Amino acid sequence: MDNSQEYNWEGKVLLIAEDEDFNYIFLEEVLIETNAQLIRARDGEEAIRLLEANPNIDLILMDMQMPVMNGYDATRNIKKNNQQIPIIAQTAYHYGEAYEEIMLAGCDDFVTKPLDIIGLKEVIARFL
Repeated sequence: MDNSQEYNWEGKVLLIAEDEDFNYIFLEEVLIETNAQLIRARDGEEAIRLLEANPNIDLILMDMQMPVMNGYDATRNIKKNNQQIPIIAQTAYHYGEAYEEIMLAGCDDFVTKPLDIIGLKEVIARFL
């Protein structure tokens, strides 16, 4: 797939759990052209609250290292009540135990930082 691949996720709602402003702004810039509605959570507890308040969320992009509640605990909590919601982990770690921990927490897939824009969109597209 080349850079010209376009994604139109109009009508889809993505929850982005990301505490770092720079990382969120980057994701917002990358995903704005897809026409998806973006909602931001700054930590795992806020992600849980926002999902409960917005049952129309179609996918969660979950940073695994956040304050208050990390992405592992947030994912476990969310998946207890909602097995259907796809959760894609964002992490700087992707080998060995970290990968196993991500999948055991209940994430459906993962992307590694620094993010590959094309790869990120391809992973999201598989679940939308």
